[in-house]
Amino acid sequence: MFSIDAIMSTNLVTVPPSATLAEARTLMQQYKIHHLPVVDGRSLVGLLTLTNVLAATDSFLRDYRNRIHADEITVSDAMVKDVATVDVNARLRQAALFLEKHQIGCLPVMDEGDLVGIITDTDFVAVAINLLEQIESAEPFDDDFDDLDVA
Repeated sequence: MFSIDAIMSTNLVTVPPSATLAEARTLMQQYKIHHLPVVDGRSLVGLLTLTNVLAATDSFLRDYRNRIHADEITVSDAMVKDVATVDVNARLRQAALFLEKHQIGCLPVMDEGDLVGIITDTDFVAVAINLLEQIESAEPFDDDFDDLDVA
């Protein structure tokens, strides 16, 4: 069966607490991610989400001169400091239940205190798709999608 280390992302994009929200937002756009582990050296000190970035900056609808700009705010001012993490040896089901119960989008994965990966709700969607494909391949499948109303 699947394990956390089999589905977690290990090619991590991280940011230091001293970076600006503008720099963090650029990384998120560049790598098409919504979660940035915040590291100080090798230590995980926080987590910055796209929601944190959007909540900390003013709307573009506000007058430019009176707006709080993303290059004026550091990551340490907007990040979540009390970060829930998961051990690399934890059961995948436990991690999924934790994400669902606490309505969070990711868990940094730790191995003996070191950040080794991140597991997101998107990773769990991929697992669900894989399991559904396995179930469907085991039973007769009608490939007619005409009755689906997908926008």
